[in-house]
Amino acid sequence: MKTKIRYISGGLLLLLICAISICAIVEVKNQETEYRSLFFRHMKVISPEIPASANFAGEEAPLDLIYVREAFEREILANTFMHSTSIMMFKRASRWFPVIEPILKKNGIPDDFKFLAVAESNLVNVVSPAGAEGYWQFIKPTGLKYGLEINEKVDERYNMEKATQAACDYFRDGYNKYKSWTLVAASYNRGIEGIQKALDNQKVANYYDLYLNDETSRYVFRIMALREVYNHPVQFGFFLREKDFYPQVPVRLVTIDSSIGSLPAFARAMSINYRILREMNPWIRNYSLPNINKKSYIFRIPKDGALSFETLMKKVPACETFFHDTLKINEIN
Repeated sequence: MKTKIRYISGGLLLLLICAISICAIVEVKNQETEYRSLFFRHMKVISPEIPASANFAGEEAPLDLIYVREAFEREILANTFMHSTSIMMFKRASRWFPVIEPILKKNGIPDDFKFLAVAESNLVNVVSPAGAEGYWQFIKPTGLKYGLEINEKVDERYNMEKATQAACDYFRDGYNKYKSWTLVAASYNRGIEGIQKALDNQKVANYYDLYLNDETSRYVFRIMALREVYNHPVQFGFFLREKDFYPQVPVRLVTIDSSIGSLPAFARAMSINYRILREMNPWIRNYSLPNINKKSYIFRIPKDGALSFETLMKKVPACETFFHDTLKINEIN
């Protein structure tokens, strides 16, 4: 009798264990199903509308040609879904476009060329594998040709004002040759002679008829797409407010026409440190500034309190309007 009871108890225990195991498995499967369903409920990727027309500096792109339309669409998609890069464009443009725009205007260069700087560097001083440097990505020989000082102490490719002026000089040379701003933009990537050689070899006269390497064939379309996304952010899913952008830092300009033996000491005399001096004047490349020829260098020195984020943001309008659009926050939902 005891043996029978043990068998029954053991069987019941085994059934209980099996039941618990089955319940656990079902629960795990239910949790997994629920977890996976979150992806389908929350992940929605929708193709943005492609503009019906596009141009660069007023020169229309022939979007009726399938290969032109698809090339433009590729760059629209890239800049729509490359979220962090595109958001940084918006943030930095707020600081740097007000510097670039008047220089372009003064030189008679179309405003669209500010987006070429975005395509080159996303408005940050970078170094390319080919040795191009700065906001406008000049290689050293080209920078020197267009009047930039480049040595171990000073590199004006990192000076936004001077590099923008040098870029304008390049654009004018290109336009004098091509009489086409689109070809000028393409030549900034491939070189003036490189584009001319391609035009001669292929017996065509415009950018859209050229068969080029992948980088140059995408280049002008990338610039046009950047402009389109920047000018219509909500249309491409970027809901940004004025307070999301980087403010300009108020500075005072200090002109020096003599040598500076110690830039860290000079920074202390300006009531800042060497790091801030370098951040505000990235064209400085060393700890001293020899100046035998008594050239005038202009230093940007932040005004008192100018580096306080809280102070700067107090000057930004406290509104919910999205950048370049009138859509309000309560209209998102």
